[in-house]
Amino acid sequence: MKVLLKFVLDCEPDAAWRALQSPTVFREVSAPLLKVRSLEPGGFESVWPEGENRVEIQALGLVPVGMQIIDIDRTHTQHPGVRIVHDKGRGVTGALKVVTTWDHRMAVSADPAGTGKTLYRDRLIVKAGPLTPAVWASLWSFWQLRGVRLQQLASTWAFDPEFSGDAKAAAAKRAAAEAARHAKESPAEVLAEAPTPDSSALGVDPDLASE
Repeated sequence: MKVLLKFVLDCEPDAAWRALQSPTVFREVSAPLLKVRSLEPGGFESVWPEGENRVEIQALGLVPVGMQIIDIDRTHTQHPGVRIVHDKGRGVTGALKVVTTWDHRMAVSADPAGTGKTLYRDRLIVKAGPLTPAVWASLWSFWQLRGVRLQQLASTWAFDPEFSGDAKAAAAKRAAAEAARHAKESPAEVLAEAPTPDSSALGVDPDLASE
């Protein structure tokens, strides 16, 4: 089952892109319903590292929910002008383990209306066997609150400084690697939907064509 969000954020696309890669922003939009703690040596970095990141989640900061793997992928094909963060993680322990499929994508692009702001689109695909309807209902409610928090915080992102030091170098390395991969891709591997005012989904890509 799917949860979809789509709205315009009051910031430039570059600012939104930086924010969506930040564990700090992730924790801010999850609060106060969820408290997230890093289980990685050294704790949270300023930018989500590519690959698996282990976190522990508590409801209201009191009730343990379990351990979650946040598996970050920024290498997925995308339509020109659209940038996507893909979390293909999974629950490892506790209540989170009942979720058998977790596919979360956040896409940012320039607002087609020409406002200079950001068109934000969010899609979560979740499956939990016979518990899927109940899990979907709880996540749908949480996603609406999360969407409100994103819109509330977006105007402050415009004033965030650029990545610096190691984070800036890592971002440049990722961008170069992504450009090299895109140069080898066939048209069939590119998302089909351009960002338009009436678009309602991220687009279509080969591995999700049957969804």
